[in-house]
Amino acid sequence: MHVRPDDVSTMSFDWGTIKWLVTPSNVPGVGSTQGEVVVNPGYGHARHLHESEELIYIVSGEAEQMVDDGEPFIIRAGDMVQIPARVYHSTRNLTWRPLHMIITYTPGGEEESLKGSPDFRLYPPASTPEWVRNPPVA
Repeated sequence: MHVRPDDVSTMSFDWGTIKWLVTPSNVPGVGSTQGEVVVNPGYGHARHLHESEELIYIVSGEAEQMVDDGEPFIIRAGDMVQIPARVYHSTRNLTWRPLHMIITYTPGGEEESLKGSPDFRLYPPASTPEWVRNPPVA
């Protein structure tokens, strides 16, 4: 199986975008989900939990990571974070650069729940979603 980013759709949210390259729905028989996530500068996703274990590998950038009720900590390029199933967590990009991550869910399929987010948008393969910034703060 060979998957190119332009071959799959893009999930877009107020905070960034996700390209799920491998999922149980697009690769028959696969047991996990893996994709690239971009978190825009100054944004992050809300604290949440899910039924799958999550692995977060930081490709580039820096962010504040929270796992369970522990103290937030900084994650940087090259770091890996393991989030057990059913544990609250959040990631927030506090810098001016985009944060690029590779995310793996085991077992796969957890990505389907993201479609219920109020800010969810789906863009077809080979299209480019625009990032709309908030107005400047006076």
